[in-house]
Amino acid sequence: MQINSTVNQAINKQIGMEFSAYLQYLTISTHFDVEGLSELASFFKAQAEDERDHAERFINHVVAFNGKLEIPTINAPTSNVKSIEEAAKLSLDWEMKVTDAINSLLKLSAKEEDHITENFLSWFLDEQLEELSTMNKLLKVARRAGENELAVEEFMVRQRNQNSNNANSDT
Repeated sequence: MQINSTVNQAINKQIGMEFSAYLQYLTISTHFDVEGLSELASFFKAQAEDERDHAERFINHVVAFNGKLEIPTINAPTSNVKSIEEAAKLSLDWEMKVTDAINSLLKLSAKEEDHITENFLSWFLDEQLEELSTMNKLLKVARRAGENELAVEEFMVRQRNQNSNNANSDT
């Protein structure tokens, strides 16, 4: 079975978006690492790894269905982030664009009757809901904290601990 060529082209564009997000989050992570904000650096590094994993999932889908992989040119990330709020806003805006792109890809898959890709994309919709919620929460905390960057760092520690506790209770 071969992936629909129109859907294949759209997935290739999505792969580019995922790699762009990877580079953007890696750049933000490096900024916070240089600034001595290790919790934020770790958080954005994990976000970067998630985005790379998303790109790989799309690549594997194209390969599994005998598609043609053409990764588009990836633009340079924004490197002049000046605050946590700016990084959170940039990230939230990016996740909204990715969500819109996945929704468009889902509509295209339905139109082209590519039900396997439709099913494949359902995981990404769940993932995007989580990403939007996380970035929205970070933006709210950053706005409340203002110039108090350590308050955001403390929030990140609490979030990490809460996520760790939730993961432990699932086992």
